Amino acid sequence: MTKGSKPLSTPMATSAKIDKDENGKEVDNKLYRGMIGSLLYLTASRPDILFSVCLCARYQSAPKESHLIMVKRIFRYLQGSANPGIWYSERSDFILIGYSDADFTGCKIDRKSTSGTCQLMGNMLISWFSKKQTSVALSTAEAKYIAAASCCAQLLWMKQQLEDYGLSFAEIPIMCDNTSAIQLTRNPVYYSRSKHIELRHHFLRDNVQQGSVSVKYVNTDQQLADIFTKPVDQEKFFYLRNELGICHPF
Repeated sequence: MTKGSKPLSTPMATSAKIDKDENGKEVDNKLYRGMIGSLLYLTASRPDILFSVCLCARYQSAPKESHLIMVKRIFRYLQGSANPGIWYSERSDFILIGYSDADFTGCKIDRKSTSGTCQLMGNMLISWFSKKQTSVALSTAEAKYIAAASCCAQLLWMKQQLEDYGLSFAEIPIMCDNTSAIQLTRNPVYYSRSKHIELRHHFLRDNVQQGSVSVKYVNTDQQLADIFTKPVDQEKFFYLRNELGICHPF
């Protein structure tokens, strides 16, 4: 990044398209991987850059100039927002809740979807991830069902850990913005569009029926995990960042 670069308000433009760019100009692998490594370290305290960093990290084997430009944009975003951090309030309720979302066929190379989840204790963000799914989802409902299953696994692990501190939770809500995916968790019947889903994802439905978790609908505009699945416009990015408790220190 050159000296005096103009800061940007978001880490990635909504119109950004990234692929292998096989005909693009090659860049220094060591430089690119070093930049990605530094950014990945930073995602431990700055979840607002997690999606864009993980997306750029997929091209470390043969980075091109177009990929480097994307990475430099993240640094320009950080240049203009160096102070925000995760805020943990002492007045927050001890209520465990999860948000799960997926960007259907978000990867333009292999058409795999990207799962994004986050877990909150009251209004405090305590866990988050953004990851490309291992299989190709054939529908939006399937992609979001798989994401919800990943969120469920993380919540159950957290529930078990918190029990050691004397905190118990009867039914943990998972917020999902797709009604079809929610119906898949409640109906034990295998429909034609769900019969090919890997068995390991159906433990979500088992835990819903057992009452360990519940999958509830949330409007897409209020889906906090959206920031971990795709680039969003500035207004929504700021809203999600604030709702996740990523704010300027007082």
